[in-house]
Amino acid sequence: MKDNRLTFDTANGPSTAFVALPANGASKHCIIVIHEWWGLNDHIKDICMRYAAEGFTVIAPDLYRGRILTDPNEASEAMHSLKIEDGLEIIRTAMAVARSEFGINHFGITGYCMGGTFALRAACILEGISAAVPFYGDIPDEGILSKLRTPTVFISGTRDSWITPEKVLQMEAVADSCELPLTSIKYEAQHAFFNDTRKDVFDEVSARDAWSVAVGFFRDRL
Repeated sequence: MKDNRLTFDTANGPSTAFVALPANGASKHCIIVIHEWWGLNDHIKDICMRYAAEGFTVIAPDLYRGRILTDPNEASEAMHSLKIEDGLEIIRTAMAVARSEFGINHFGITGYCMGGTFALRAACILEGISAAVPFYGDIPDEGILSKLRTPTVFISGTRDSWITPEKVLQMEAVADSCELPLTSIKYEAQHAFFNDTRKDVFDEVSARDAWSVAVGFFRDRL
């Protein structure tokens, strides 16, 4: 590890993962944090540091390979240009490097917006993930979602115009019919309500409660 980063190669090029460690050194309880469509920016690093303060080792893979955006049109373009397979490979490789670096065998995963999309997809597909807390990410089709065996808490906002209540209801119906280990928690809030750098959508009360839910869930499962 160098400069709070893990470095690694993938089929589509090298990438890194930001690392945050508890004050007393690396823990065997590791959380993967997947960034929003803006990239691995200071907000995501701050979330990593908050989890580290709770006693977790934290890694945040850079799915954009160093690109950080502030314009929503550019962010949308970057997100839609990122192939699911490439993002999952970056996550999978970061996990392998973390296993080697810190001796970790089981991971929790969380993410926000685009990161929630990848967190839920990873929980359905990748091995070694013991708990997942995706925040308002896109929901895969039933063929993928039905593979979910990882205990998962899906967090959404009832005033979200992207991950709409209708989409969440469809996810809940699949979870019920397939008996998936998925709990859906909904807040009276907008998309990205957890992002405290977005004063237009940030909801402090909902964000505080969602944080308590996520931390408690990871403590129980990891």
